[in-house]
Amino acid sequence: MTGLDFHPEADRELIEAAQFYEARRTGLGDQFLDAVESALGQIQRHPLLWRRVRGDLRRYLLRRFPYGIIYHASAEGIFVLVIMHLSREPDYWLGRITDIPRPN
Repeated sequence: MTGLDFHPEADRELIEAAQFYEARRTGLGDQFLDAVESALGQIQRHPLLWRRVRGDLRRYLLRRFPYGIIYHASAEGIFVLVIMHLSREPDYWLGRITDIPRPN
């Protein structure tokens, strides 16, 4: 594994969630970002460890926050497709599957 890349919507979801938590309590947004950074580090070290949720997509569940990271692991790296709140409509992100980079 080499790289880590985000779907543009996943990037937006991350920023919006951090802003939401920061508005709730000063410093909580940073704690959320720290939790996501730690999760991404674990995913990069052990990309195939977490449960498959659809095809070759896997989901990592954050411990402290009600969020999941849905990602695709390949020889080229990790592609984060979704950073989703677990109480949200569960399949809202399915249209993004076609955006996963695939080798030629």
